[in-house]
This record gives sequence, structure tokens and C-alpha cells, in this order.
Amino acid sequence: MVLKIGMLHSRIRKEEKLLIEEIRKRKDVELVLLDDRELIFELGKNGFDVDVVFERCVNHSRAVYSLKLFGDMGIPTVNTYDVAETCGSKFLTSAALIKAGVPTTRVRIAFTEASALQAIEELGYPCVLKPAVGSWGRLISKVSDKASAESLLEHKSILGSYHHSIFYIQEYVNKPKKRDIRSFVVDGICIAAIYRTSEHWITNTSRGGSATNCPVTPEIKKISEDAAVAVGGGVVAIDLFETDEGLLVNEVNYTMEFRNSIDTTGVNIPEKVIDYVIKVGKEHKK
Repeated sequence: MVLKIGMLHSRIRKEEKLLIEEIRKRKDVELVLLDDRELIFELGKNGFDVDVVFERCVNHSRAVYSLKLFGDMGIPTVNTYDVAETCGSKFLTSAALIKAGVPTTRVRIAFTEASALQAIEELGYPCVLKPAVGSWGRLISKVSDKASAESLLEHKSILGSYHHSIFYIQEYVNKPKKRDIRSFVVDGICIAAIYRTSEHWITNTSRGGSATNCPVTPEIKKISEDAAVAVGGGVVAIDLFETDEGLLVNEVNYTMEFRNSIDTTGVNIPEKVIDYVIKVGKEHKK
């Protein structure tokens, strides 16, 4: 029996090309490309001939709405709507980690300029101001003093966006080694990790950080797998900070990028991911 995998995508980036290549290697598996720029959903009806949907969207809103719609049709998805909704919000991610007892950074949430400034001063300088929704290290600001705090808060308020009206304020974690860790968890198992090193305080490889292999120690394995469970499991990447007291989870990503991590770690990440997608699809078809 052929398993039909629907890949929900925007642009076909390097990661999607690698995943498509992996799917096309498999026997009894058919790939159906679902371009989120072309999809039309009729609520209450299933117009899609697929057994499982694998989400690889660039746009968070399209991803979560599509996953919700496919899930309501009875089509299993990787990741689930709940995972995408949680990981797509830094606030919901922090709340889920704290509820599960996973070590994470200290965070303050505020809704006005005045309360946000008070929260920043309570947390202490420097700290980090982030949009509640966002990726690739964009629109993240290191707040060094009261003058910069007031300026940044005013700018965010004037932007007028719903996401900028909620102030997510995170403690700044010093990086003496100028690096952080990104680990990859698939189906509950931490399969690999990399160091992301940069002279800049933002270490994302999309912002110029360099990737090197990071051995998966018992500590990295445990905190990564615990973080994945906290947000609902599936296929996720965990960003970790090294501190004198141990590792802290910074963020959890649900549409993970891995182009710089396959050769670096020696782990065939696309193979692991597609194995899991096929497993989800087959379990649903039983």
C-alpha cells in the first residue's frame, strides 16, 4: 500500500530539497507537494488525497492555520497544530517549559511601555527584548541601559502590530565561549547537536554564526528531550545556553533548519525526519 506524504511548503529551500530527495528514495511512498501560496481550504470538507502532512512553511501563520485545518480533517500532521502554536510563540514556549520544570531563562511579560520598563529594570541590564513571534534572530534587541530601553519600547509601541504590543523580556545570558548549542530532537530522541559560534551576541547561522559538531552529552540529551516533550514532541530543534549552573533552554523551533548540520554532525537528519513522518502516517492508516 502506497503512503502519500503531503509536504506543505512555501519556497523550496535547501532543507526541502534534501527532504524531497529522501522521500523519493523510499519504496511505497508518494510525495505530494502542497504549496501554501496556492492552497484553498473548504471548511468542513477534506479535499486532499494524502495520508500525512509534513509542514515546512516559512510563514508561521500559514503553518498553524494549515495544520489546524488538516488536523480537523483527520489527517495526521508533523508537527501537530499544538506544537506549532506553542513553538511559534516565545511566550507559550516559555510557559510550557516552566510548567514542565525544564530549565530555561528568566522571562518577564508586560503589556504597556511603563510596565515593560519596570520589568526590564527588575530583571536587570543587560536584558533581551524579543517579539513574541519571530525567527532567525530578527527584531531582537539587547537592552543595555534605561535610555535604550525607553527608546526601544517606544519604537515597538509605534509599530502598532499586535505582536509588538506584548513585551517579551528575557534575561541576557553571557557567552564567554561566544557560542550556544542547537540540538535536534526527532520522535523523542536527541539525534545530534551543533555549536553555533559568532563574535556577535546573536549566534544564528542565518546571521553569520558558524556551525561545528557538539557531542550529545547526557545533559544535552536530557534537557533537549525534556524540552521536546514539554512543547508536544515531534520534530524540533532546541536552542541551549551554557551557564555555570548548567544548560538553559532558550527557544524551541518547530520548522527546523539543518542545512549546516548534516556534514557537521555526520548525522543524516533528513533520513531521521522522514522515518518519523512515515511512522506517523503508517500508524494512522492501521
